[in-house]
Amino acid sequence: MSAALVSSLLFLIQTLGALYIMAVLLRFLLQVTHADFYNPISQAIVKITSPLLNPLRKIIPGFGKVDAASLVLALALQIALIYGMSSIKGISLSLISFQAVLIVSLIELATHILNIYLFSLVIIAIASWVAQGSYNPGLMLLLQITEPLSSRVRRIIPPIGGLDLSLMVIVIIIYFLKNLLAGIVY
Repeated sequence: MSAALVSSLLFLIQTLGALYIMAVLLRFLLQVTHADFYNPISQAIVKITSPLLNPLRKIIPGFGKVDAASLVLALALQIALIYGMSSIKGISLSLISFQAVLIVSLIELATHILNIYLFSLVIIAIASWVAQGSYNPGLMLLLQITEPLSSRVRRIIPPIGGLDLSLMVIVIIIYFLKNLLAGIVY
């Protein structure tokens, strides 16, 4: 294969794989935060992830609020993505340590979750400036995902003069954690 074709194929697989993994992680977060199941976006995420997740749920039970099957699926998909990308690049799979792939996969999943929260908070902040008080199913879902975290930060740092600093504090913590995780990989 030509280098351009390999590069394009890698980009396509990486992008589609990461999007599906993020959908599985979003489903996990929606369940943990008890977000509105009847929201049209929640329904779309359920439909997208159910074909792989439902059979796995028969084998792996949940633990309280934690849907272990979705975390196992996300981890398995991330590991498969790393091995698939390595194979396309021509790297011999026997040279790749499973422990290293597992660690990188866990770090990638943590980074995906941090990115979901980061993008959610940025979208919420922009929407609060532009479309304050309007209803949007996507925005409501993002608020439901981030509110448990935001409310905990608000208990420590209450709004000052009507200005809620909790989003800014969470974004700073997310960037700190992302830098910490990047330092582990490199």
